[in-house]
Amino acid sequence: MKTLLIVYHSLTGGTRQMAEAAARAAQGEEGVTVRLLRAVDAGPADVLAADGYLFAAPENLASLAGLMKDFFDRCYYPVLGQANGRPYAVMICAGSDGSNALRQLERIATGWRLKAIAPGLIVCTHAQTPERILAPKVIEADDLARCAELGAGLAAGLAAGVF
Repeated sequence: MKTLLIVYHSLTGGTRQMAEAAARAAQGEEGVTVRLLRAVDAGPADVLAADGYLFAAPENLASLAGLMKDFFDRCYYPVLGQANGRPYAVMICAGSDGSNALRQLERIATGWRLKAIAPGLIVCTHAQTPERILAPKVIEADDLARCAELGAGLAAGLAAGVF
């Protein structure tokens, strides 16, 4: 049995919806256990117990959200050298662009020596005013379908031993 760890942070619900869509789709893959954890609840033991990862984070101020960065910071030294080559994918929930947050997370994954299995997925909510930025998000069905596809693909690759 393989384990897919999905770690996410979400303040307004958008990233949570994306992570949940990916988790639901991944759970349909026989031979894969899916663990969905908030970044504040995930730690080195969770990382080391997993065979692959899906990281879902919001973009805040053109950067990776702080609590997601905190997860990576807390886990870096305890997992260094022990997760090398494991597959990962990334989802970013952004108000505008998301590319800086994606780039930052990809650089972190390079430092962890993980292997990207898909291009980063960015969902843009177009939240550009204080009211819209802080408002609860509703991710559109087509974007949730892309998240589900990424989760299912990662789980299928783990189950088949492709990664």
